[in-house]
Amino acid sequence: MKRGLAILLALVVLAAAAAAAFLSYRHQLMHNIRGSTTEFVPTEPKPTPPPAPSLSWEMFGVDPSRRAVATFAADLRPPFRRVWTSGVPSLVEFPPVIGYGRLFFADGAGRIFAISAKTGKRSWTFNARHGVAATPALGPYKHGTLYESFLNKLPSRTKNANEGVVIAVAVGSGKERWRAHIGASETSPLLVGNRLYVGAWNGKVYALDARTGRQLWTFQTHGAVKGGLAASGTQLFVGSYDGHIYSLRARTGKLIWRGSTESRFFHRGRFYATPVVAYGRVYVGSTDGGMYSFGATTGKTRWVHRTGSYVYGSAAVWHERVYVGSYDHYFYCFDAATGDVRWRFHANGPISGSATMIDGVVYFATLKGRTYALAARTGKQLWSYPRGKYAPAVSDGKHVFVTGYSAVYSMAPVRR
Repeated sequence: MKRGLAILLALVVLAAAAAAAFLSYRHQLMHNIRGSTTEFVPTEPKPTPPPAPSLSWEMFGVDPSRRAVATFAADLRPPFRRVWTSGVPSLVEFPPVIGYGRLFFADGAGRIFAISAKTGKRSWTFNARHGVAATPALGPYKHGTLYESFLNKLPSRTKNANEGVVIAVAVGSGKERWRAHIGASETSPLLVGNRLYVGAWNGKVYALDARTGRQLWTFQTHGAVKGGLAASGTQLFVGSYDGHIYSLRARTGKLIWRGSTESRFFHRGRFYATPVVAYGRVYVGSTDGGMYSFGATTGKTRWVHRTGSYVYGSAAVWHERVYVGSYDHYFYCFDAATGDVRWRFHANGPISGSATMIDGVVYFATLKGRTYALAARTGKQLWSYPRGKYAPAVSDGKHVFVTGYSAVYSMAPVRR
């Protein structure tokens, strides 16, 4: 009897050792992949044109490339003084868009707010009665139209993956222009010309006519699409919870290529972040802790750098560098060609939100409720503000607007 138990125990120990060795082997495969200048165009992307008087920060990430760089902002460096505060009843998880003299943003209770960029006073409120977790997009159609994607109806006890809508409203009045029924969506809409692109929990990507809401095409992935799409030329780029990033033809939705995260312990990391396109590359973080660079033309993995935890936020890309935060409490600056770490900054908590770049200063917020401003070239802390959690700062070229948990703050430089 004792001998049998001893043999059984030995087999259990051997099995555990074999499993540990296998997992160790799999873990060793998850190493950093250093890149090179292959499929890298070392010229700065064309600057975003100076905004028209009516428009400035038009969508999440500023423009369709999602680089999150306010090239129109100058002489807007910290320290700052607060000009006004505009509070709302619920969580503001994503930053505003700016145009027509107003800021437009949504809260967790399904409402869109329009407030004056000058005073912070509310101009109108639109109640969609659907959950929302996205930045809207702003376009010039009919003297200004705002587009927002929504989740399931409120109040809702279950998360219905097919109960979402996209709604277009007039920027002047908040009056609804059209609505399109899609899967539940937390995708910040991508507006390119007269086309609007969004993803949904049901794994679909939708192309809509921005003037009417008419569905033009759909593309099916094998996991939820939660981040936004990015665009460059005739290509679209979108990440999915199936562990793949897809390049699609913007006109037809046809697949061009599919890239992947590295396999780890029998599964792949997921893409929640919105991709960014620059230098002939696509940059996107993953829940496996890796920051990935793919060739925009081929979809081949060009570099991977591991952080210590999830990379949920989207990157800012500026001067051949990639800026992104991680749940490991560090904010990273990577070389855009190779993935080498140029510097990193230890923040006061996990970083879930995205980064933005304004006048050579990179901004991000932590889940501990603080917004940081760092010198983009060196990583030196220039300023911080005890508000913020998810959303980064945005700008109209005159002020910097910081998003707190349930408020927006207007900031102006302290002149010395």
